[in-house]
Amino acid sequence: MSTATYELLAASSHALNLTIAFIGGLVIAGALIWAVRMGMGVMERESERPHADEHGKLPATGAVHEEREAREPDEIPLAADGSPRLMPYQLHHSGSRRGEDQSRHRWLPGSSGSFGSGGSGHV
Repeated sequence: MSTATYELLAASSHALNLTIAFIGGLVIAGALIWAVRMGMGVMERESERPHADEHGKLPATGAVHEEREAREPDEIPLAADGSPRLMPYQLHHSGSRRGEDQSRHRWLPGSSGSFGSGGSGHV
């Protein structure tokens, strides 16, 4: 084979690569257009959004505010020797109750620390 044949093969290979890349781009663009059309169809089938007069209204007393309270866990009594054990259906639904002390607990400087925190730890 001559040099001219190699040049023709290289040129045809280059043209083939460009053609494959162009066709691949068309496939990707077509897939994106199809996905957008499908999404628009899904949005058309959804129910309409509520209008301003269909939204909820504030109660006459005003907005509801956050309420904070300290909770304490309910202690589960331990079964003494010979007594039947406490079954799950004998427990009530709430796992905690309102605590007697409602003041917020704050950390005191120097009263706690952990490994690597840079604090002096419990003194």
